[in-house]
Amino acid sequence: MNIFDYRPPSPALWEYVRLYQIVGFSFPDTVEVPVKPYWPRAENYLTFHPRNPIVVEHINGSKEIWKPRSLLIGQATGITNRQPLHDFVLFQIVFQPGALFRLTGIPAHELANTFVDAEAVFAPEINLVNERLSSTDNHLEMISIVEAFLHYQIRRRSTAYSRHCQQPIDRVSQFLLQSPSPFVLDWLADQACLSTRQFYNLFVQRMGISPKLYARIARFDQTVKLKNAQPTKDWLSIALELGYYDYQHLVRDYKEFTKLTPSKFCQRESNAPERTFGKAET
Repeated sequence: MNIFDYRPPSPALWEYVRLYQIVGFSFPDTVEVPVKPYWPRAENYLTFHPRNPIVVEHINGSKEIWKPRSLLIGQATGITNRQPLHDFVLFQIVFQPGALFRLTGIPAHELANTFVDAEAVFAPEINLVNERLSSTDNHLEMISIVEAFLHYQIRRRSTAYSRHCQQPIDRVSQFLLQSPSPFVLDWLADQACLSTRQFYNLFVQRMGISPKLYARIARFDQTVKLKNAQPTKDWLSIALELGYYDYQHLVRDYKEFTKLTPSKFCQRESNAPERTFGKAET
């Protein structure tokens, strides 16, 4: 199964889910599967691995094998290098800002830069989801399976806890995600109907990191995807288009989030597994 399908959820789930990322590919056993340099994005995920685990190398050099069939992945602030096996399938739910906290009640800062076996949080329901996903290659059927699970979790939590309702701070976070330009914290707090201190604390609780770092990561993510979409565009033009003061400020973010310069990271990312099939994240 070779598939690269990125699509929005059904309308009833827009409040919780930004995007489904469904990726599947097979490499011959004689070929070494390329490493995927997974840069940080302003996102939290629930991922399913219906076929095989993958090897993950963290920014500190440590390695681990992702054995759980489903994982909660908190907000990342650094790159991870992910080594898929030859038969690879990924179904990834990209949550709306604050939605993972609303579904689980787990403060997002406790999940930042961590991976948690989803069966420890959503069992027993997710066990059946894992079994059903592993028995199909039809990605539309996978979507149906996952959405039924999400609908159940939303119904159960919305009736039990009022805190799982969407709050103004979540809408402010969506604004930051879409327009990660410089901001005044007091203004953001006012938009969320909170004091500055309340806004900061609740933001960290729901998104996992500070508003400033969240906006920086969101803008950095945009630079990577813009370069993928327009490979001939020079880095200075990208920096200025996305609101950086100058090229050196762009370089600062690349070195902080990937430990590489923009050009060196772009070169490494150009060898990601999906590139073999003529695909790129944009």
